[in-house]
Order: sequence, then C-alpha cells, then structure tokens
Amino acid sequence: MSLKRHILTAVAWPYANGPRHIGHVSGFGVPSDVFARFQRMSGHDVLMVSGTDEHGTPIQVLADQEGVTARELADRYNRIIAEDLVGLGLSYDLFTRTTTANHYAVVQELFTGLHKNGYIFSKVTKGAISPSTGRTLPDRYVEGTCPICGYDGARGDQCDNCGNQLDPIDLIDPRSKINGETPDFVDTEHFMLDLSAFAAILGDWLKTKEGQWRPNVLKFSLNLLDDLQPRAITRDLDWGVPIPLEGWSEQANKRLYVWFDAVVGYLSASIEWAKRSGDPEAWRKWWQDGEAESFYFMGKDNIVFHSEIWPAMLLGYSGKGDKGGEPGALGALNLPTEVVSSEFLTMEGRKFSSSRRVVIYVRDFLERYDADALRYYITAAGPETHDTDFTWAEFVRRTNDELVAAWGNLVNRSISMAAKNLGEIPEAGTLTDEDRAVLDASKAAFAVVGERLNRSQFKSAVQEAMRTVAEANKYISDQAPWQLKKTDPERMKTVLHVALQLVSDAKTLLTPILPASSNKVHAMLGGTGEWSSMPRLEEVTDSIGGEDGVSTYPVITGDYAGDAARWESVPIVPGTPLNAPTPLFRKLDPSIVDEELARLEEKAAE
Repeated sequence: MSLKRHILTAVAWPYANGPRHIGHVSGFGVPSDVFARFQRMSGHDVLMVSGTDEHGTPIQVLADQEGVTARELADRYNRIIAEDLVGLGLSYDLFTRTTTANHYAVVQELFTGLHKNGYIFSKVTKGAISPSTGRTLPDRYVEGTCPICGYDGARGDQCDNCGNQLDPIDLIDPRSKINGETPDFVDTEHFMLDLSAFAAILGDWLKTKEGQWRPNVLKFSLNLLDDLQPRAITRDLDWGVPIPLEGWSEQANKRLYVWFDAVVGYLSASIEWAKRSGDPEAWRKWWQDGEAESFYFMGKDNIVFHSEIWPAMLLGYSGKGDKGGEPGALGALNLPTEVVSSEFLTMEGRKFSSSRRVVIYVRDFLERYDADALRYYITAAGPETHDTDFTWAEFVRRTNDELVAAWGNLVNRSISMAAKNLGEIPEAGTLTDEDRAVLDASKAAFAVVGERLNRSQFKSAVQEAMRTVAEANKYISDQAPWQLKKTDPERMKTVLHVALQLVSDAKTLLTPILPASSNKVHAMLGGTGEWSSMPRLEEVTDSIGGEDGVSTYPVITGDYAGDAARWESVPIVPGTPLNAPTPLFRKLDPSIVDEELARLEEKAAE
C-alpha cells in the first residue's frame, strides 16, 4: 500500500433554489464520491466537503415569487438537497451551507487579505436596473448576444459558448431574463478582483498540469488566460455576505457577489469540519501541508471559477501575484492539485431544464430505483469527458444486463450453491492452472482499476472491474460445480472456494461505485462490522444569514475511518457460515421505459 496522503475532495456547491436533478449529480456528486471512497479504501486521509450555495439574486427572485424570505427558501432547499445526497450515498465529511456565521467570517477574511495585498480595488461601473421595478438585475439575469463570438444566449457574466468573461453592458441587445425588458444601465460603485494581476503566475501553474488534467479542462483554462480582466466581486443586493470595510459593511444593499463567497466555501467548510471534530486546526493538514493534494469536482460550466478565479484568490491571499503581498491571518493556502470537470448530461436528447420540466429529480428517481443503479449508470455511461445522453432504455439495459445478469448473478449463483450444499465457505484443495489464472487476474485488477480511479478515469475503471466479473462468471460456467457435486465433491469445494474469492474481490473493486450493494455482499459472505459506511444527516446549530440567534439545520457527515473496506484482495476464511442470498438488484421491466417517457411528457406539458 502506498504512503498515506492527505486528500481534499472539494465538491461543487449545489445552488439552493430547488431540488437537484440527475444531471447535476452526474457532474459534482457521484464522481467525487467514487474518488473519495477509493482513496479512503487505499488508506489515505480524505476530507470531502461541500454544502448548499445559498446567496445571490436568483434565490431572492424565487423567494419573492413564492412570497417567502430568501432565508426561508434557502432553509427549505438546504434540507431537501442534503436529504437527497444522503439518499445517493455521498460520503461527505461535512456538507454544510454558505449562510453560516463561520462561512461569513472566512469569506470576509479572504476579502480582507486580498484587499490588503492590493488585489481588490473599487470602481464605478454600469449596473443593470429593471425599468419596471427599479431593482438591480444580476449579471446572470441579463442575456443577449456575445460581442466576441456572436452567440445569442450569452449571460451578463460569461458566454457559455466561448467561455469569455463579460459584463451586462457588453452584450448586444441585452434583455432581462425575468421579464424580457431592456435594462437601464446606471453608475454604481463596486469592488473588483484584479484577475489580470495573476495571468502570468496562473499560466506557469497551469502549464505544470500537462498530462495530469483532463485535456478538455486544461485547454479551456489555458485559452482563458489572455482575456483575464478585473471582475466585480460585489453586487447591489441585500442577501449575501456583508463587505468587511468601514463605510461599506453598514450598507444594507451592498453585498459580496455570490460567486466570490461560494468558492471560499471549500475552505470555510474545512474549517467548520475541524471545529466540529474537536481539533480547530485540523483543516491545515489539507490546506497548508506541501504534500497535501486537493481535487475539485464539478460540471464544465464551473471550470473558470476553479481553474482561474479560485486559484487567483488563493494566490492573492497568500501574497503571490504581480503585486506581491503577505499571507493573510489564515496563512498561505494550497492551490488545487486537479480540477476534475465532467461534461454535460442530457436526457432523451434534450437539455435538462427545471423551468421547462425536462428533468428527473434525484428524489423522484430514488423513490422508484436503487441508488446504486443510478451511481453505476453515471459512472459507466456518464459525461466524464464528453456530453452524454441519459435514456431510460439504456438505464434499463445496463441495470438488467450488467448489474442483475452479470454481477448479481455471480453473487447469487456462487453464494447460493455454497450455502445450500456446504453452509459455509469451503476449504480449497489443490488448485489447477485454471484456478490460479483466474485468481491471479482478479488480484491484478486492483492495480489496474486503482490506477484509473486515482486518475479519475471512472468509466474505464468500471469497465475493468466488470471484466473481472465476466471472467468469474465464465470460470464458474466452465468448471460447472453443480456437475462436480456428483462426480467430484472435493473438486466442487475448491471451485466454490475460488468462486467466492472472486466474488469477494469483485465486491471490493466495485465498492467505490456501489457502496450499498457491496455492503450487502459483505454480509452475504459472512462479513461482520461496517464494510463501507454510509453518510448520515445530523442536526447542528449556528446563526444563519447574518441573523441574530441560533438556528438548527442539517449537515451531512459520517464515520468512515473505521470501515473494514481496504483496496486489496483479502483471503476469504474457510468455515465462515453462509446463508442463502437475497437478490442484489431488482430486474427492471422493459415497460418502465414507456412509463417514464410518458411521465416526462406529462411534466413538460404542465
């Protein structure tokens, strides 16, 4: 086993303006959990953090529409999202929220450090105002034609087609996404993060990632360097983190921009986790140790924030960049080791859209299907390096052919025959060349699958793991222990011993992807104790949203250090009692394809 590493698994923060759909969790959720579980099994110290992103005008706009406060809306969706992510088995050490007093303090400290070092300055800019309401329109609520590439549908902060940063006033024919009207542009003073002061140091850093990062992520990031410009980090609104400067903190309608405070969440959540763990300084092992590593997981629309903006903030706070400076009170902070971005998942050929009801919410999915079935589909067929399409037909096929007929069948046929005929794991007699070959191949898979998981190559990892399942099924069919029962019962015991060892190995190889069902297999093989722990919701308290008083809210956490799961082939123990297994996965009736498509069309027509 390799030397112990400190690995930060930093997971993109889901926005708390509604429940999350399976397109969301295919980008930030499942890949990060597969990675974190594998690293824990490999003996490393993992800190997996995230939470709900709860500030910004989109939440305020939705709250106004529903006749509730922004705080009430954030409370509602914080709980819904946390419950759904627990249902999916995502093993966060801490999943919190951006409205805590702890988060406010850490965000304001980052702002203060950047400001002292000269990387934040104030500037009068043109802000978009709704003529009909007089309220500020956030950048993302203004759209129009990109002046750089001509894309019609660019947002006021960024063009998703060419990736360039924009301001609303740059757009050709700007219009409000709320009501379609043309905004007025008025003078307003804001603070800017001087991204241009980091172009050189970011370029040098990114070039060291050749051959390490996914090519699409690195190419996109390098292409943005020439266009780095100062970017606004405050906005005219009253829902957000106050600006920690005299003359500004008292202004009720000036707050830090939601994108600035959200990326700081990785650090603030780590600090909150440390406080809750009883060792307030523990976070430093992942953020300041020179050997520590950090992996950031998200969808491709968030690359710029994680490969350019957040690294620039970390550099500036640490006193690095064109203007130099000194580290802030928290000390110098580590840059990301890798930005692991997935592409987009579509559904039945259409883009996911909650507003157009083209959507499958995680909660609805888990009410009808196994969490592990969704985790498997995302890992095996998700948008790892290119956009992919979720179809119900393919979900049914993969569940029935791969999870039920291949993996589930291997578990059932091996354990059933041993339990029925012997009642326990049998001793192995003399091994044949065929026995040794299949066992050696099974052990060798740990290095191959492990290397791919370590590089976030999840699709090829699951393919290799399932190849060992196929080889195990072929071994059993070739050896035909049901015939040996009559002709050579001692040989039957050896074959069943080998088969059960192959099941045990495959269970371990699939644990990062299929933790819940792997726990079942562990128990079926007579295992005791926790194999791979699942997350839990825990009610905690803090002041929320800058309000006085203490509130109770849920966080996701878990106890993963004591798990029995280790990334290695562990010999099974002869004599361990076995019971008849229960089915590992439910076979899906093909009729659900038409049912789900009909349900989708009904929603879209509402």
